[in-house]
Amino acid sequence: MIRIRPYQPEDWPALWAILVPVFRAGETYALPRDISEQDAHRTWIELPRAVRVAIDDNGELQGTYFLKANQAGPGDHVANCGYIVAPAARGHGVAGQMCQHSLALARELGFVAMQYNLVVASNEVAIRLWQMHDFTIIGTLPRAFRHPALGMTDAHVMYRLL
Repeated sequence: MIRIRPYQPEDWPALWAILVPVFRAGETYALPRDISEQDAHRTWIELPRAVRVAIDDNGELQGTYFLKANQAGPGDHVANCGYIVAPAARGHGVAGQMCQHSLALARELGFVAMQYNLVVASNEVAIRLWQMHDFTIIGTLPRAFRHPALGMTDAHVMYRLL
């Protein structure tokens, strides 16, 4: 059973342990592969409007997401999220639960839509999952992502109303 709750500062060591391999792999997030722990903390924890963690029955961190406005000012009614699941928890529905939770939280915070700006086209599992949650690919950015193994790769903008 997964429980999703607000991030707490004592979660950081376990959270960093989940984030760092994803960032270092460079396959899904448009962040420097050598991002420092301090910069990652600022990006994932300090800048977003909300950060949540998914915890299992043993209190172990299984995933995380952040939620923020996609743009400032006149665009701040559209939410943006980022999700990461611990390797051992992948394929067990954690990302789907976090997506559902983030959609509800976004509505609660007054957002009217959610947009994912750069879903790497090779990340087919994520694309299928977001489509199952009613996201639509509204555009494809040709060669917008430098994938470490695949080279220049397309990326999608995905969107849904709340």
